[in-house]
Amino acid sequence: MTIALAMILDAIFGEPKAIWDRIPHPAVLMGRLVGWMDEALNVGSARKAKGIVALIGLGLVAVVLGLVLHAIPGTVVDILVLAVLLAQRSLHDHVRAVARGMRISGEAGRAAVAQIVGRDTTDMDDPAVARAAIESAAENLSDGVIAPLFWFAILGLPGLLLYKFTNTADSMIGYRTQRHAEFGWAAARFDDLLNWLPARLTAGLIILVTFRFDTFDSVREDAPRHRSVNAGWPEAALAHALNFALSGPRTYHGEMLDFPFVNEKGIRDLGADHIIETLGVLWRVWAAALFPALVIGLFLIS
Repeated sequence: MTIALAMILDAIFGEPKAIWDRIPHPAVLMGRLVGWMDEALNVGSARKAKGIVALIGLGLVAVVLGLVLHAIPGTVVDILVLAVLLAQRSLHDHVRAVARGMRISGEAGRAAVAQIVGRDTTDMDDPAVARAAIESAAENLSDGVIAPLFWFAILGLPGLLLYKFTNTADSMIGYRTQRHAEFGWAAARFDDLLNWLPARLTAGLIILVTFRFDTFDSVREDAPRHRSVNAGWPEAALAHALNFALSGPRTYHGEMLDFPFVNEKGIRDLGADHIIETLGVLWRVWAAALFPALVIGLFLIS
């Protein structure tokens, strides 16, 4: 019942502001460690090798911490750690805020989506804002919900923390910038490896809960067109399930990048209602993941 209880706790409470305003969130602490390694090691020559050493160090910290926490008697610690490191409710709240903002004004929608995407948002029109929010929902459903559940189910707390440390490192240093192309190489590649199966599992769950089994071949064809080896799968599955055109051109740091659309014949004039429709799919995927966790948990108890 550990996974089921953690999922329910996360769905109800999310990230309580009253708690995380007083103490640092574990993800913040992970980020501080990654930032310290970046400052200390990402200098001079042999930066790729130093990045590999940094990733190994992070991995050791994650696994040892997971083993120590798991050694505490009972399952309360496991439940709480998993609940804290899941992002279903947080993802829902952030994406829904974009829909609410769009219903107020274009400026409010852009301000809300700027909180969850890395692309330039200043000149976005409403369809671009909605598309960005929907893409973030699809990608983070995999990264923030299904992948943590997967690695906890396979390897317990050590697996969960190894995944979260790696994913945090990738989000901070796994970019092909002048500073991080070498140092962040190992984090980016290992994150790709850890997300390979969960991303495809997420796509399968989206197809399952929307009953769009007819889209399987289209998803398999479109996903590799995406700029990300993993994010393309949940985005393609969602795009075809709801007939949205996702991905496509966007601007980073003032530079327009002409990425191809996923499901290019789908709806491009996206708005707040399409974001709410996407959230419905996210919760159906969550329920599809919860169901076996409940069944297995009840079976083990009986």
